[in-house]
Order: sequence, then C-alpha cells, then structure tokens
Amino acid sequence: MDFSPAAKRAFQIQSYGPSPRIDGVEIVELKRFADDGGSMTELARLTEGHPEALAGFTVRQINYSEVEPGAIKAYHLHQRQTDVWYVPPSDRMLLVLLDVRQGAKTEGARMRFTLGAGASRLVRIPPGVAHGVRNLAAAPGRIIYFTDVHFSPEPATCDEGRLPWDYAGAEIWEVIRG
Repeated sequence: MDFSPAAKRAFQIQSYGPSPRIDGVEIVELKRFADDGGSMTELARLTEGHPEALAGFTVRQINYSEVEPGAIKAYHLHQRQTDVWYVPPSDRMLLVLLDVRQGAKTEGARMRFTLGAGASRLVRIPPGVAHGVRNLAAAPGRIIYFTDVHFSPEPATCDEGRLPWDYAGAEIWEVIRG
C-alpha cells in the first residue's frame, strides 16, 4: 500500500515501550482492597517513620493538596527535599518530571505519566527533579504527599523553588491525541 505524500510525511509509529526513567524516581504499585461497600488502599507501613516500600526515606510531614480542573501546578523544585506523591484512583492527574541535576546520569531526562486513573501507586521524587501536575479531570484533583523535610515559608529556610510552567515547553502538558 502506498500512502499519499502528505500522509507519508505525517506518518509515525506510536511507542508502546516503557517511558524513559529518571535516576532516583521510584514508582511503587499499591494494593487496593475492595468489597461491596467500597475500597481501602494502604499507603505506607511505617517503622519509626520509615515506609517499608521506600528504603532510606523518613516521613517528616504529610500534606494534602487540591488542583482545580484543567489547572497546571508547575514546576516545583527542591534542593534537599524528597516528595512521595499519591493521587487517589478516582482522580486523573498528569505528572511531569524533569531531571535538572547538573551532572546526573539522567540530566535532561523527562518522565510524563498519569497518576490515579484507576491505579494506586506512590511516586518518589528526589531533590533536583522538577515536578508539576495537570488535573485532567472535570472535578478537583487531590494529591496526598509525604516529605522528608518540614515546609518553611521563610525565604531563609524555604526549600521549595519554582521553574516556569512552560520550562519544558507548553506542549508537554497537552493530552496526546491519536
């Protein structure tokens, strides 16, 4: 079969392989237990503040965030803090990660995937990996996240910085059509 010249120029094969990885980013699949009355997901089993599934991580703070439909919250960046994110399976959030650590094995790498959307998992985001989220649902989206550094709004002790939402290009936030 021969395609028209315009179709030949636009033709591409969609990748179904795994997305590129960023060194230090970890995804932990969680078990969701359901019965006739609902469901329960165990987020973490702690031993002295250490989650069994996240070696070397100590929980110092637990936060809850809401993101309005269609909103993009990006990019957050920490020098010391590790985040561990959880989005409930009933929500649908696009997570974008960018490795901006100079000299890292995966410097410049990007990860882009959906959290929630029927799945229960944790994502560990190490310091130096910029992270942002877009709510893809028609209702407010929720994020529960654990940190290993206490939040401080004081400029002298604050560990949270920002990069512009379009730092990696505005198209990274678009829903893939095709």
